[in-house]
This record gives sequence, structure tokens and C-alpha cells, in this order.
Amino acid sequence: MNAPNPPLRVLIVDDEAPARHRLRDVLADCADRLSVDIVGEAENGLDALNQAQQQAVDTVLLDIRMPGMDGLECAAHLNRLDKPPAIIFSTAYETYACQAFDLNAVDYLLKPVRTDRLLRALSRAHSLSDSVLQRLQAAHPKARTHLSVNEKGRIVLIPVTDILYLKAELKYVTVRTAAREFLIEESLTRLENEFDSVFLRIHRNCLVASARIREIGKLPGDEEGHFLQLDGLDERLTVSRRQYSALREALRSG
Repeated sequence: MNAPNPPLRVLIVDDEAPARHRLRDVLADCADRLSVDIVGEAENGLDALNQAQQQAVDTVLLDIRMPGMDGLECAAHLNRLDKPPAIIFSTAYETYACQAFDLNAVDYLLKPVRTDRLLRALSRAHSLSDSVLQRLQAAHPKARTHLSVNEKGRIVLIPVTDILYLKAELKYVTVRTAAREFLIEESLTRLENEFDSVFLRIHRNCLVASARIREIGKLPGDEEGHFLQLDGLDERLTVSRRQYSALREALRSG
């Protein structure tokens, strides 16, 4: 006799309690056709990430629209886990987002969620590739609240508000905060486009937090060379001649 399949471990993520309760009820209605173990509930992306690292999770039912870290950003961070869970998004009305999901073969649920639809989604749920998540984020543009890295199997979140500068080095980008450095594998150009209201380019390989600029000065012995210093950092950063005028203009208009 074949051993029964272990229950599917599901994490429910939605900022609205009634929506979480609704999903619990619909999952209970699925019990005679699919064994499910609800391992937790989260009301925001940060709590979801924490719970997913504290216990094994097979599938995350993930609301798209949440304050702070939305569902798409949360999914991108979850995807950095060594064993990423399958993701099923839920949404109330975002037609354009649903079209993006359809084009990328990503499953989603329209609220109010129905039992048969949830069963079908659970049966074919899968983890998402980084390229698919990037395409979904492009269709649903919103700057992330955090960057993330996988360190020894754990996801470390870096609040964007803590970042002093981003510097491209070979295939990595160094993320510098007042406390330490991180290495991420992202494009500096993509980061510049995503966070154009937060960071300014001072060199072809460096973006700085505009709100943290403390001083711009001339390099000794170089009539046209300039440096920049940031609050919370003793290091002097070189401002390229090409970027100096644009930097001064951006600071004046800002």
C-alpha cells in the first residue's frame, strides 16, 4: 500500500484579517480532496519572510496589494531561499496585473476565492524564476522597500533607507550601509531606474543616497576633480567630471 502524501504546508499572507479567514475556510473545504496544513498567517511581507525562515513552507498564498512590502517584493525575497516555496498570488481587481500573470504562466486567485479554483492553483503551484518576477514587477511597478541577500541559507533584508551607496564591482554591486557592506547580484542601471528618487549617480559605477550627502569638495591638485562625503561614512567617494554638473543640478533642483 502506498503511503499517503504528506499534507501541503501553506502560509497565508494578507493584510486584511477577513481575507485570511476566508482562505482558511476555503482551504478547509478542500480537505476531502487535498491534505493541507496551514502553518501560519502573516499580515505583511516582513512577517511572511520571517515565518518562512522559521519553518518549512511548501506554498505561500500571497496578497499583491499590502502596505509597505507588497506581494511581488515579498515573493522576490522568498525566491532567494535555498528551497523557495511555490507562490500563488491573490488579488481583488488588478486586471493589468492578471494579464501579466497570464502571459508568464503564473497562477493567481481572484477574490473572493472559490474552492475549485484554489484546488486547481494548489495542484500546479510552483516556485518562480527571478526573470519571471522581474517581468511581473515591470508590469506592476513599485520600488522595493528592501534589498536582500542570502547569507548562509538565511535571507538578510537591507532597508533601502539605510543604504548610503551602491557601487558596481565586476558582476556584483556593493551595498554600503553605516554598519557594513553587502554584495548583491543586480544591475546598477536597474537599481538606478528603480530608485531614481532616492539615489544619484556620481560615477559610472556608483550611486549615492541623495539625502545623505554631507559635502562636495575639490580633490587636491586636480582643478576639475571632486569628491563627495556622506553622513555616517568617513570614506571619500570620487565624483567623475562627467557626473559633477548633473549632480550639482540635481541637488539644486531637489
